[in-house]
Parts: sequence; structure tokens; C-alpha cells
Amino acid sequence: MNGVTFKMIGAALRPVQDPEIRISLVDLGLIYGAEVRSAPEGGSLVTLKMTMTSPACPYGPMLLACAQAALAALPGVKEAKVELAFDPPWDPRTMASDEAKDELGIF
Repeated sequence: MNGVTFKMIGAALRPVQDPEIRISLVDLGLIYGAEVRSAPEGGSLVTLKMTMTSPACPYGPMLLACAQAALAALPGVKEAKVELAFDPPWDPRTMASDEAKDELGIF
């Protein structure tokens, strides 16, 4: 993986917040997974799969761009891509962290 770890990816994405809810994309459970591959010329290619709180999220393009920029800034990342997915549909009751559920009043 050329030094890029999933822990690094999570740490890079944690500061990225949904601007309406003001909770991290990671804590909301909007990150569905990541793939790290070695780039032929060295470094890593990172592909992130994430979703939005709703398909009509007005901040969708901005959130995708912020997540991509956070990944691209990681040392050793040659290319970062973010893929949007809506399957499974986001459900904060099962996907959000306990802290996010508490902030959202879901207990």
C-alpha cells in the first residue's frame, strides 16, 4: 500500500463535516469503504466509496470535493477518487457512531 493505511484515510476524512449537521462524514457513517492500490509509477491510488445523507443533498458536490481533497493531501497518494453510492441507503440509526447518534438525538 506504499504507506497509505486505512487509519490514515479515516484520520484525513474525520475533519470533513456535513455543513448542515456539523458532524464528521466518518462519524455519520457516510464512508462505505476505501481501496488502496499501488500506482505503477509509485505511490498509492485511493478510491473512496461514500454516500450522502439523502440523494438530493444540496452539499453533495462540495462534500465529494472535500473528501477527495483530504485524500489527495495524504503523503504518498498519487491519485484520489471518490465514488458516490446510495446502496445501501444511509440510515443513521445503524451507520452513525454513538457520538453522532447522541448529537442527532437518536437513542
